[in-house]
Amino acid sequence: MENLRDKYEVVIGLEVHAQLKTKSKIFAPDGCEFGKEQNTEVSPITLGMPGVLPVLNKEAVNMGILTGLALNCEIPSRCKFDRKQYFYPDLPKGYQISQYDEPICVNGYIDINGKRIGITRAHLEEDAGKLVHAGSDGLAGSSYSLVDLNRAGTPLLEIVSEPDMRSSEEARAYMEELRNIVRYIGVCDGNLEEGSMRCDANISIMPKGSKEFGTRAEIKNVNSFSALQRAIEYEIDRQIEIVEEGGKVVQETRLWDDNSRETRSMRGKEDAHDYRYFPEPDLMPLEISREWVEDIRSKMPELPSAKRQRYMSLGLSEYDANVIVEQMGLALFFDEVLKLGATPKIAVNFIMGEIAAYLKDQKIEITDTHLTPDNLAELIELIEKNTISNNIGKQIIFDMLKEGKRASKIVEEKGLSQITDESAIKEIVQKVVDSNPNQVTAYKGGKVQLLGFFVGQVMKETKGRANPKTVNDLLKEILG
Repeated sequence: MENLRDKYEVVIGLEVHAQLKTKSKIFAPDGCEFGKEQNTEVSPITLGMPGVLPVLNKEAVNMGILTGLALNCEIPSRCKFDRKQYFYPDLPKGYQISQYDEPICVNGYIDINGKRIGITRAHLEEDAGKLVHAGSDGLAGSSYSLVDLNRAGTPLLEIVSEPDMRSSEEARAYMEELRNIVRYIGVCDGNLEEGSMRCDANISIMPKGSKEFGTRAEIKNVNSFSALQRAIEYEIDRQIEIVEEGGKVVQETRLWDDNSRETRSMRGKEDAHDYRYFPEPDLMPLEISREWVEDIRSKMPELPSAKRQRYMSLGLSEYDANVIVEQMGLALFFDEVLKLGATPKIAVNFIMGEIAAYLKDQKIEITDTHLTPDNLAELIELIEKNTISNNIGKQIIFDMLKEGKRASKIVEEKGLSQITDESAIKEIVQKVVDSNPNQVTAYKGGKVQLLGFFVGQVMKETKGRANPKTVNDLLKEILG
């Protein structure tokens, strides 16, 4: 299959649904908090009962505009809502209020690894409910389904990319960056497992050199970055196999089954006319003034791309900057440490080293520990003032993470202050040299790497409290 892939170019576009973090639904006052008891977050408006009218949630509009600006979109001066007609058990009204020909955001882009991925549009709409498939009929599948309408009416922003991606790796990178953006600007928690961010992938293939896209298939039910990549890889191979055998790829919606690692046909892919869109008669078109847009722009937080560049300008490697930005809690913690005047390189060494190892081992976030930014900043200051060595700092950081003790307090209680008295260190160095005559002979015979052995012995004698530079200088002087 690898050789066959060389004959084809892959074309990928993503439709990402991000649930907006409003307190109430987009057209109704009922809440939309995840995890509530089934069918308790509903109201007559959400259920589409006779005589009810939708009222637009302004905060959802604000979040839509903010996201559009973060994605370099144009914000038209007018948008409107439409009815999208389709019938499904978890769609209580029998239609969805969405946006069709006049969305809230158009013509944006995200830059991924030096490549610009276009964003066609981002539009506001209401979410559907959720079907829970349960039971078993003794065969594969479920014997019945339950409907939970808590999610129905939750505000969604659907972000539709241009078909600009050419590999599963590019698609994953785009999706990861999009999640970073919506999380940093505070409009969506980006939790794929809980369904607050969902992705549909449109995939097609065409012969290399062709300018005409092939027939696309849409892949639904993708709830992780790795699953997105696997689904795309499978679908590429499936479509190549069909074409190579003389068949034609049909336009359809397919489901990704991550257990069997394959896509399955779900239904024929609908086009816009199948949904019979028409303007929502109960909602007036929305006029968006330039003052409104600029007021929201003025509140834009630092975006992930800008944060990465700032970190790299402080001396961080591209890898370190990427890793920290990927974990928003860690990045916000790091920023607080920097505000306190800590040296960036020492701070990132602790964050990427001992702190990251502890978080991974405990399977927790930095916010779940007792370490505070001012405490880490104090630890770094103690190291820079030579009050303690860097090695001592690496030892006590774990007490700080577990117990929240101040660095200065631990140093005082355990007597860990660095020995800087040169005469005291010289006495210990001389003792170590006298105790290891064979190593001294070998060192003087050309095995200069043994200097590390002597340093280790001195640090062991001083329990890590000797100044490493002083130890090195004295050893070189005594050993000759």
